[in-house]
Amino acid sequence: MSTPPRVVVWSRADCPLCDELLEALAPLLAAHGAAGEVRDVDADPVALRRDGHKGPVVEVEGLVACHGHLDAAEVGRLLRPR
Repeated sequence: MSTPPRVVVWSRADCPLCDELLEALAPLLAAHGAAGEVRDVDADPVALRRDGHKGPVVEVEGLVACHGHLDAAEVGRLLRPR
């Protein structure tokens, strides 16, 4: 049995766009047996410099899958076993 891909969502507090993306992402992750880890972009200086104005940002195994809005096709592609 393989381990599910690591998914990180860089988000921030009081961000309606982030909340919307997380809600839309949940069923996609469930369908692939994956779980997402939500991290606060404002609490990480490196992530803030890199992604602060792009949020929310979804990474799958360290690769940026999408930012701003969910790209379900790209996230799904990156979640598929290789």
